[in-house]
Amino acid sequence: MKKRALSAFIALCLTLTLSPFSFFAKAQEKKEILVVVGNISIDKEEFLYLLSKEKEGDGPSISLTRKEFEENFESFLNYKLKVIEAESINLDKSEEFNLEFSSIKESLTAPFLIKNTIEEGEVKKVYGRMQEIVRASHILFQFPPNASSEDTLATLKIALKVKAELENGAKFNELALVYSDDPSAKVNKGDLGYFTSLQMVQQFEEAAYMLPVGNISDPILTDFGYHIIQVNGRQSNPGDVQVSHILVRFDAENLSQEENARRKISDIYAEIQKENTIWEEIVKSYSEDPATKETGGLLPWFGVGTMIPEFEMASFSLTEIGEISPPIKTPYGYHILRLEGKRELQSFEDLEQTIKSKILRNSKSGMIESQVIAMQKAKYGFKENETEINKLSKTLTNEDLISFGTAMQEKGLSKTQLFSINNKMYSAGDLLKYMQIKEVTPKGSGTFFTRWVESFVAKSLEQAEEKDLEANNSDYQKLLKEYRDGILMFTLTNQEVWQKGLNDSIGQQEFYKNNLQNYQWKTRVQAYLVKVNDASKLDNARKYLQNKAFNPDNFALFEADYRANFPTAYVIESGTFENENHPILSKVDLTQAYQELVVDGATYILSVGKIYPPGPRKFEEARGLVIRDYQEFLDQALSKRLKEKYPIQVNSGVKEKAFAALNQ
Repeated sequence: MKKRALSAFIALCLTLTLSPFSFFAKAQEKKEILVVVGNISIDKEEFLYLLSKEKEGDGPSISLTRKEFEENFESFLNYKLKVIEAESINLDKSEEFNLEFSSIKESLTAPFLIKNTIEEGEVKKVYGRMQEIVRASHILFQFPPNASSEDTLATLKIALKVKAELENGAKFNELALVYSDDPSAKVNKGDLGYFTSLQMVQQFEEAAYMLPVGNISDPILTDFGYHIIQVNGRQSNPGDVQVSHILVRFDAENLSQEENARRKISDIYAEIQKENTIWEEIVKSYSEDPATKETGGLLPWFGVGTMIPEFEMASFSLTEIGEISPPIKTPYGYHILRLEGKRELQSFEDLEQTIKSKILRNSKSGMIESQVIAMQKAKYGFKENETEINKLSKTLTNEDLISFGTAMQEKGLSKTQLFSINNKMYSAGDLLKYMQIKEVTPKGSGTFFTRWVESFVAKSLEQAEEKDLEANNSDYQKLLKEYRDGILMFTLTNQEVWQKGLNDSIGQQEFYKNNLQNYQWKTRVQAYLVKVNDASKLDNARKYLQNKAFNPDNFALFEADYRANFPTAYVIESGTFENENHPILSKVDLTQAYQELVVDGATYILSVGKIYPPGPRKFEEARGLVIRDYQEFLDQALSKRLKEKYPIQVNSGVKEKAFAALNQ
């Protein structure tokens, strides 16, 4: 029968008669149709994609036997049948589906976006820079409050003048004392110590990492003002260090207090040098750091650029775990340090999310956003109607949504064209709709109107990129379809199988009666089984159990005794068991009420109670198994019903190609 059906099918394909497979020939150039379910055509690539998804490497080859292939093909058919049925009853139009799919779609889309590519590149660049630490000095030229463009230019001229003095041989640290607006320059003469990536603002970091050692930069503009930077040194990143410390504070303005602190820290250091002193006790007795004195002075792990330079330098100079530093002075007081641990710079995989999180919080996030918008504008043919935007900016000066919208409507400006993306025009009316949906006014520089326009442009470009992905990116299309169909399949199965099988008590009872032969007990035995962990306590167990009937009172006395006196001596297992499959009970003579035996080197004491012959389980005893089997029955019934509802026609030639592709 099967051979005749197969021959007829091949003949049908060859003669291209009026069946859905006449479509195969027409579609061959684009997609190879593997199967038609009802009137839905499913191509080979979807089957191969789903089957090969978990395999690492290129290509679909996963080496399946013929039997495994057929089982997977059958599972694929059942999966597609459920998806098609879910669509036919409009599960894909339900509010629950749309909420779930919209939520997951956002996370699926993110890796395909331009923004993600730029972020990944930036994360790798940051980690690359983290391999090195840079020591730099700077002179800061701040702008006056509410600086005008003239003020900014005047500040730049002063910075250029100082740069010229440096080029003519002036000492950098001396000019930092004279000119720098960084308050710390009075102490460090402009020397910032060592730092690594993400510890300075973006523009400062870029300049410092580009400069050779000894070179001086042109004035670098940041949000703080103009900087002149000199790189004093570079070296490999030493990783992280952990220290504990003792702190003695003093007021820097009080010389006698500082002298007292210096003497006290010297005495503490001398005390530490004595034999049998305990660091934690010294810390608790003398340290003036309330946050750490109760925990041995322990500080969190830190890397270069996170502590003040004096403390950091002393910490990284320690080499042996437990090594103690001489007293060091910082703005906080005098410290003695003990090295608790050192570790190399963490791997890229370990730091990736931390770096990404920091990038999104610092000045690099604005740079990334600007790059994304610039690339989107170029890719999607963005054209701005600058003239009309300038007119609207001067006309619509309202600072709240309601009056802004009212003014636009009253002045008849809603049709004014603002910009186009892929030749689609966006009007002022479209902007107003966006404002009414978003409601919260965007932050940033510029007027109320220009901030909203920038936000609307960014959102419109983002939507254009997503539409482009859905239309043209096959990997994205496959992933989106996989999750969409998966949600539909899960929803239908949950509705028709899992929840029904769990809640249909009448159906469970009926299924149980019809399949009672599957819910039978084998021979069972009441047993109290004691594994003896401590051989010296074997006699103690015998005292309670040997030559005594199966008696819960004896067991309770035994357990009370051993738990009170030697709780680790025994492991107990008690209850009614199917002895045939039990690792210990399967080896004993059930006719003996008391037994001792050794299994795999362990000694066991066994007390045997009632023996129950084979027989049916009560429904309550089998309910968990019944529900599982009933759900499987419902799932098979659902697949059978759907196969009757939706005719299935398989293109055997394409199916063989799929088998060959998986095993090539």
